[in-house]
Amino acid sequence: MLGAGFTRVLPKAMKPTILWFRQDLRLADNPALAAALQRGSPVLPVFIWAPDEDTDWPPGGASRWWLHQSLISLQRDLETLGSRLIIRSGPTLQTLHQLCRDTGAPAVVWNRRYEPAIMTRDRLIQESLQAVGVETESFSATLLHEPWTLRNKSGKPFRVFTPFWRHCLSLDDPPAPLPAPERIPASVSRPATLALDELGLDPQAPWTEGLRAAWQPGSVGADARCRRFLEEAYPEYGDRRNRPDLFGTSRLSPHLHFGEISVRQIWHGLRRRAKARGVSSGQWRNSQFLAELGWREFSHHLLFHFPQSTHEPLRAEFSKFPWRTHPEGLHAWQRGRTGYPLVDAGMRELWATGWMHNRVRMVVASFLVKDLLISWREGASWFWDTLVDADLAQNTLGWQWTAGCGADAAPYFRVFNPTGQGERFDPDGDYVRKWCPELSALPVKWMHRPGEAPAEVLRQAGVEIGVTYPAPIVSHSIARNLALEAYARIKG
Repeated sequence: MLGAGFTRVLPKAMKPTILWFRQDLRLADNPALAAALQRGSPVLPVFIWAPDEDTDWPPGGASRWWLHQSLISLQRDLETLGSRLIIRSGPTLQTLHQLCRDTGAPAVVWNRRYEPAIMTRDRLIQESLQAVGVETESFSATLLHEPWTLRNKSGKPFRVFTPFWRHCLSLDDPPAPLPAPERIPASVSRPATLALDELGLDPQAPWTEGLRAAWQPGSVGADARCRRFLEEAYPEYGDRRNRPDLFGTSRLSPHLHFGEISVRQIWHGLRRRAKARGVSSGQWRNSQFLAELGWREFSHHLLFHFPQSTHEPLRAEFSKFPWRTHPEGLHAWQRGRTGYPLVDAGMRELWATGWMHNRVRMVVASFLVKDLLISWREGASWFWDTLVDADLAQNTLGWQWTAGCGADAAPYFRVFNPTGQGERFDPDGDYVRKWCPELSALPVKWMHRPGEAPAEVLRQAGVEIGVTYPAPIVSHSIARNLALEAYARIKG
């Protein structure tokens, strides 16, 4: 037994490589894991909870819940292969140093993240560990292409999606995904670990019940969802992707954010599917679904080159936009009580499941920034806390796009009509009927415009405007004109 102050000296071959897990919670196609195994020494998997190091953007409530479930899944997968996840709470730099001292680990490997604060922190960690003789290496596991490798013909960052994605498609396919290992050699050193519950990620609150019913976090859930999408929904993706009432989208976004599945796995899954069905490379590479993965790439490209965009508009003239302070309107929007059924259905779906259909996201975002003239920052903050797929790059891109102040943004005069959008993309009212059950007995004709329904229709449906369902909190036609006036002023 070792005395106080002494560290066990292990043979070099027994000293573990520390594998630092972050947003790469999978064993298949994990380059850092593969590199750790190639070193021929035991592997010590580590997860460090340090939300304060995300500066202004620590994970929100829904993200924390998902992370808890995903770590449970990762623990189970590691144990199946003979390994064990060490869980610690930050600060990260001191924790890694301590683990290296306690285990004699000569190296730490990880997969890269691209948020500005995290990249700065990771550079400091790398320099500090190397200064005491610990080898470090990071790997690309999140994106198809590293953001710093993509430039337009002028040598500048792309700011428009179409040429950006055209350039990406001109490059070689990403490497084939790495298989999951059959075994992970366990470290002889058994450093202390926290129990996952000690991190306090899962509040076990009533609001998490809907999340539990809607999702299966972890790599097994990610693989199952991907297979189901490719087989059942992908063939009609182009026609169904804008219909929130149908199974038409992949819902892979939270699995991608937490790295339970890689974008390379999805890319090559599409490629295999196309090959099996005789679809040409040109056809599937130009598919709408692959373009959605392209938007994900584009968002990280923008955040890397324009890190200030999380708080500041990319288009400088929008710094003078006359946003309103409107607490009552913001609260009504957050709770799905605006009097516009498609908006309310979307916000209620978000609250119940931590997710919202992309078409509906655009509509509810447009309503906040253009009908209510409330800053996109308020919307980004609410989404950040309530979305299970809250991703800093994509959240920033989406809100700045809708507000008209970002790269490749929607033109200022594009103001979504929430009633028209509902009638077009939820034509039978099934989406609204699910999330706004107080309207379920209305005829389809009035489902998206209950405030205009005849009194007898409302009576028969058991709907009382202003009582059982709110009256519209704003007139869309008036609000649209006010928004256009405000946008015209800053444009001038």
